[in-house]
Amino acid sequence: MTYSEIIEHLYEIKDPEKVIFKEKKFGIISNNSLGIYHKELKVIAKDIGRDNTLAIQLFDSGIYEARLLCSKLFQPKDITEPLMEKWVKTFENWEICDSFCMGLFAKSEFALTKILEWTERTPEFEKRAGFTIMASYCMADKKSTNDLFEQFFPILKRECTDERLYVKKAVNWALRSIGKRNIDLRKKAIEVAKEMLAIESSAAKWIAKNALNELQKDTVRSSDYPRAVYRKP
Repeated sequence: MTYSEIIEHLYEIKDPEKVIFKEKKFGIISNNSLGIYHKELKVIAKDIGRDNTLAIQLFDSGIYEARLLCSKLFQPKDITEPLMEKWVKTFENWEICDSFCMGLFAKSEFALTKILEWTERTPEFEKRAGFTIMASYCMADKKSTNDLFEQFFPILKRECTDERLYVKKAVNWALRSIGKRNIDLRKKAIEVAKEMLAIESSAAKWIAKNALNELQKDTVRSSDYPRAVYRKP
């Protein structure tokens, strides 16, 4: 499909009622949105395939759903820091933030750099982006040893007092994701969560309690990464 054909198709399947539903149900407030569900965009992206040039054109259209498509069409190995910085500054809700960070940024060579940089940012969705990459990197990087992920714990403790909904949810997500990587990181994540409980902050206490509720369950799922260590024959 060409750029024009994709835009035409997006307008054909638009549904303004979905814009309202997504805002009321999921808190997704978006500018220039046509009202197309994420699952529908995934089907379109699969039909199109990876195409960096087309992805950039779609992003630059300014249409919300076209930007979501961009996150699914661009090759992670080809992403550049200037593009990442350009795109992150436009994130206006958790949906588009997570779509770019999970499917694209966390799989790029700049993932660790942006975790360190963006978790210090002030804008809500730029900061969330840093923690979303952190959470997603736990699955994207299947071979790194525990010391790489342990360096994230001080960052989580530093930012756990941020009361903004989409920041604290991302901090919690990252803490749980690290803890579910393997049994040793799970123990350390539980220790960090208990340390957060002692902090006089409602956000820190919510993050900690929610993480402990999952990580302390006997049925919690572990990825066992790196499997060369945690799934020895």
